[in-house]
Amino acid sequence: MNFNMKEAIEVLERTPQALEFFLSGLSDTWLNCNEGEGTWTVTEVIEHLIELENDAWMPRLEFIIQEGESKPLPSLDRSSHINERSSIEQKLIEFKTLRTQNLTKLKVLMDTELNLELTGLHPRLGIVKLRELLSTWVVHDLTHTAQIVRVMAERYRADIGPWKEYIGILKK
Repeated sequence: MNFNMKEAIEVLERTPQALEFFLSGLSDTWLNCNEGEGTWTVTEVIEHLIELENDAWMPRLEFIIQEGESKPLPSLDRSSHINERSSIEQKLIEFKTLRTQNLTKLKVLMDTELNLELTGLHPRLGIVKLRELLSTWVVHDLTHTAQIVRVMAERYRADIGPWKEYIGILKK
């Protein structure tokens, strides 16, 4: 196993800063592009990250600590964030604020000898461990960071002409 709490927190702490630096001040055309029908825009990805900060990571961790496998984790609607109305800068600040609060809670729990092998009951996946939830949180951040970059690159797919052959992010 590769999971290391200190290393996980390194990524979780940096994601909001990296996204803020990368996305703040960009034109709406960058923020509202997508990869086609039924796919998310850059802005919608940020809204999704906010939604999961509110409803998934720490609430599920706390639920597992309190309930174990006695009750299934509450279900999530992974698309309820669509059509939120605020600027990208406001969304990024909200994401950073929520993430800071969640990591503060996590660090407090770590000081109490948090047992990463505690298990909970996911409604679809079955038995899950705290370690797996925390690992997923990190990989989720990395996945959506890569998605944002891929969505933005897709916008110029037709414009790069024959160089498409050399641009790995656009190879399907």
